[in-house]
Amino acid sequence: MAEKLLRLSVITPEGSVLEEDVELVAAPGILGEFGVLYNHLPFLTSLVPGELRYHQGGKLSYLAVFGGYAEILSDRVTVLAEGAEKPEDIDIERAMAARKRAEERMAEAATRRVDVEYARARMELLKQITRIKIYEKYRPS
Repeated sequence: MAEKLLRLSVITPEGSVLEEDVELVAAPGILGEFGVLYNHLPFLTSLVPGELRYHQGGKLSYLAVFGGYAEILSDRVTVLAEGAEKPEDIDIERAMAARKRAEERMAEAATRRVDVEYARARMELLKQITRIKIYEKYRPS
């Protein structure tokens, strides 16, 4: 019997990042990580910056996602992400410099007690930490 596959679509404002048939998807939901197999009950959730994993032909692959939404249907997972990158597309030097700038912005906003600036800097920091983790864990050989 043929294995049932999910259609995984990852779309950002810049365009489609991924469109593949996969066996399993695991993503960083607002309430924690969730996993999806074929014939899952439908749901919609917000995403937080983190690691999106998918199994395809016995191979595990990864994307860094930076928030957005995921729609789960019985045969499809559609991710509308604010941003998404494959490990091989991550510019590690840029990510490390951006992390440093975000940390400095957070420190400055905390001393001035500007909550909105602090929240923006914190979100940018989470994005850069995600990029760095994905790159370090799964960088192409």
